[in-house]
Amino acid sequence: MSDAAETQSHGRTFIKVLIWLLVITLIEILLAYIQFGAVAMLTVLMSLSIVKAGLIMAYFMHLRYDEPSLSWTLVLPLVVCLLIMVGYFFPDSFLILEIGTK
Repeated sequence: MSDAAETQSHGRTFIKVLIWLLVITLIEILLAYIQFGAVAMLTVLMSLSIVKAGLIMAYFMHLRYDEPSLSWTLVLPLVVCLLIMVGYFFPDSFLILEIGTK
């Protein structure tokens, strides 16, 4: 494949990813206007955010085209950060849900 064809192929891929990112963002905005349970809302929004972060890391940070060992240097700290969040922040979130903010 020539350089021009490869560049055009990557350009199309990036545009598709950008469109998907915009669609996910619009879904997140629409969900903010729909009233349903806080736990379900947070679960959906966090899931969509993780998908968006994965798309950004894979395509715009070019991790999809690099060696897997480079990706693992980002995945392992992500897992550690998530575990810290689960251990420290989520218990407080559940407490706020129980007692309320008002």
